[in-house]
Amino acid sequence: MTHSNADPEVQSRLKLAVSAARAAGAITLNWFRQSTLDVERKGDGSPVTAADRASETLLREQISAQFPDDAILGEEFGEKPGTSPYRWVLDPIDGTKSFIAGVPLYTTLVAVMKDDQPLIGVIYSPATEEIVYAATGGQTWFAIGDGEPVEARVSSTERLAEATFVTTEVGKYSRLGKQTVRDVYSQLEKSCRLSRTWGDAYGFMLVATGRADVMVDLFISLWDAAALKPVIDGAGGHYSDWRGEPSVHTGNAVATNRHLAGTVLGLTREA
Repeated sequence: MTHSNADPEVQSRLKLAVSAARAAGAITLNWFRQSTLDVERKGDGSPVTAADRASETLLREQISAQFPDDAILGEEFGEKPGTSPYRWVLDPIDGTKSFIAGVPLYTTLVAVMKDDQPLIGVIYSPATEEIVYAATGGQTWFAIGDGEPVEARVSSTERLAEATFVTTEVGKYSRLGKQTVRDVYSQLEKSCRLSRTWGDAYGFMLVATGRADVMVDLFISLWDAAALKPVIDGAGGHYSDWRGEPSVHTGNAVATNRHLAGTVLGLTREA
């Protein structure tokens, strides 16, 4: 395990977060692109599969075995209270719609929070075998398969005209019914060299590794967001909500390199 934070409490949790994310992500491949995959709808209409539940179950079992006093919040099974200062936040399949469609750009997210702030973040893409991870105050690391981790760095792009913009669903920008929100997408698409979707947490991984320059997302929950901030910060990037606040609690997110942050936030703040 390669990382920079010397606190043994952080080291031990980061080590487990990485290994558990890999193991839980690997489970999802048992259902990926399989005709036997059954899709259910949750109360909010979002899809869920047996793969989501099996993946989160494994994460909870491994965390509880090693850190029984830590709290756990997961998308599929809710909150398990704890007595320690640490709270694990889990999204077993971020990008379930991509997963169901057989698109490999879905991820398993594992975060650890302390005092309600992100401390550790892991983004693992099982189908592409890519992983990025970081602890707050340390470097972000990137690995593919069993390869040696390397330092992850955001891009050095200085102008939107040279930037690649990634988001998740264009339709989300119309969901609030506000023209100013729709204008954010239109202006970014018009201003950037290239625009792509299929974003979800994979888009944030692209920013952290310098392959995309701007990722903007709407309507994200804490289990979507908690792992992202340590990863983007540790790669030298800028993570905030649409208002520029460095928060994972407000339901939306912007990730860029630091050259582009002011320009992008100039657009999102107006919405």
